[in-house]
Amino acid sequence: MTPGLRRGAAMVLAAVLAWLPAAGAGAIEIKEVTTPLGIKAWLVEDKSAPVVALSFSFAGGTASDPAGQSGVTDLMATLLTDGAGTLDAQAFRRRQEDAAASLGFGASLDRLSGTLRVISANRDEGFELLRLALTQPRFDPDMVEQRRAQAIARLNQADQRPQAVAGRTLMTTLFAGHPYAADPEGTREDLKMLSPALLKRRAAALLERSGLIVSAVGDIGEAELARRLDRAFGGLGVGTVQPLPQEWKPPTKPRTIVVERPVPQSTVLMALPGIARDDPDWYAAVIMNHVLGGRGQQSRLFHEVREKRGLAYGVSSGLRTYKRAALLVISTASANERVAEAIRIVRTELAHLRTDGVTEQELADAKTYLSGALALSLDSSGSVAGLMHSLQIDGLSPDHLVRREALIAAVKLDSVRRVARRLLRDEAMTTVVVGKPVGVISEPKE
Repeated sequence: MTPGLRRGAAMVLAAVLAWLPAAGAGAIEIKEVTTPLGIKAWLVEDKSAPVVALSFSFAGGTASDPAGQSGVTDLMATLLTDGAGTLDAQAFRRRQEDAAASLGFGASLDRLSGTLRVISANRDEGFELLRLALTQPRFDPDMVEQRRAQAIARLNQADQRPQAVAGRTLMTTLFAGHPYAADPEGTREDLKMLSPALLKRRAAALLERSGLIVSAVGDIGEAELARRLDRAFGGLGVGTVQPLPQEWKPPTKPRTIVVERPVPQSTVLMALPGIARDDPDWYAAVIMNHVLGGRGQQSRLFHEVREKRGLAYGVSSGLRTYKRAALLVISTASANERVAEAIRIVRTELAHLRTDGVTEQELADAKTYLSGALALSLDSSGSVAGLMHSLQIDGLSPDHLVRREALIAAVKLDSVRRVARRLLRDEAMTTVVVGKPVGVISEPKE
């Protein structure tokens, strides 16, 4: 680490430790900013620490990779900070370090995203590096080859990790025939065919202002933010919003897939169709999931699978949402000889929750936890910017953080029980097991 980077990192750390929302998420005041060029952004202004954090994204992600170019969006995102304008990769990296700036890009199924963090004294340099990465990425052949080799190495490594194999198998099974089935990192064959010209073409297709979402937090005012956003993003074309993939048709029959691997314990993923973020029952589903497997060592699944029977080291459940799909996913791992029992216990608990619902005490405890946990997670300007950005992606209003606690408090016991009956359906369960499970066999799709 260079001396400049060490000094910058220390300043950023001090700023992060000083930046704690005084009264939790509800106290965050979100301002809506519209720049002269029409770029819309959310801003939380905070002058108590000399840091500016930006989270932003563009419509279109890995699910929209062109045919024969799987992995192009993910690879392109990685390369955006590997040189831009007159700066090659090493010079660009050095400029970031000297400015104590952190700039990065990544891709999800639905969006191409980025983050910028920079100390206030170096805002000019931080936003200029962002502008260069967006408008003048180089895609130098040597860096393309280096990043391509790394991507292929990650694919090879993933093939050896049961959790990664299970995750990939789950997605390809659930979304067979749908763009979400494709591996975001691509295939080895397609990656080998990606040229700098194709990567530039993909960047030009996605880096457009029409699908841009921006949130900012920290030591910056509305007028300055508007000016800097127009400078950083204004050189991009307006374009048109990338179309969403087709609607997903959830499975209506149970299926079990076993992928054999010579390992002592089997990894298990169990998935059900979930619930959309804009569904009126969203917070009832959040509470149900919290009771089921989302509250760590206090959840029903942890108690029954780990504490009571010692079948697994850990077990959890979570809600996943995409633009065209939603899932409830349960994850665990157990010794090959006991994994069948672990799966049976999970299914039994799903049936109990579906039939009997949550208790009054579980509902009260979940509400208390969920109301307080968000504020505890907002421990830096970057985390607040990320939260605002996710609210924007979900189409929520700036006052949602103020209303969130009331929305949770308003959830009734009958609503949680209704959601459990709606979501926890055996006939829609897809189970993936990776290992050498005893007593578990693949059930072919009819």
